[in-house]
Amino acid sequence: MSFLKWVNRIVTCILVLLLVSVAGLVLSTKLTKGEPSVFGYQLKTVLSGSMEPGIQTGSVIAVKSVNEDERKNLQKGDVITFIEEDRLVTHRIVEVTQTDNRIQYMTKGDNNNAPDANPVLAENVEAVYNGFTIPHLGYFINFAQSPKGSILFMIIPGILLLGYSIWTIWKTLRHLEDKYKNNPI
Repeated sequence: MSFLKWVNRIVTCILVLLLVSVAGLVLSTKLTKGEPSVFGYQLKTVLSGSMEPGIQTGSVIAVKSVNEDERKNLQKGDVITFIEEDRLVTHRIVEVTQTDNRIQYMTKGDNNNAPDANPVLAENVEAVYNGFTIPHLGYFINFAQSPKGSILFMIIPGILLLGYSIWTIWKTLRHLEDKYKNNPI
């Protein structure tokens, strides 16, 4: 019987952790306006194939935010996430140009034939890609960030926890009933 109690506790803990984790991720995403962060890394969904085959469309990549000093010390070969026309782009630096008071980076998607048309100013660099990629997870995250997805991912763990609680209460009542039948007061 002790084994069943431990299994019961473990399953309960897993369901509670799942509910809290999903709620935390959804809340974090909503508070940061769609920029979920895990251990200081922002998770970005790749929307195009410009960096394939290394980074596939629909993948989630982890990028580390950079400060002003780090923006100035980027090198050829670094993969950066930068702002271009009010959207984020992740491409590789192919050339670094420094003028009197400005640093510019020429970038290129690994799958593109030519470098990007406009150089990237150092102040437009948001983050550096560290090589961590989870293929196809971006499709799932985009759904989770939608209104339907956030409701779904808050309700399913709650329903599982509620169902498991009802099952546990039913089993306990049944056990007490059997015990009372065998040993009436």
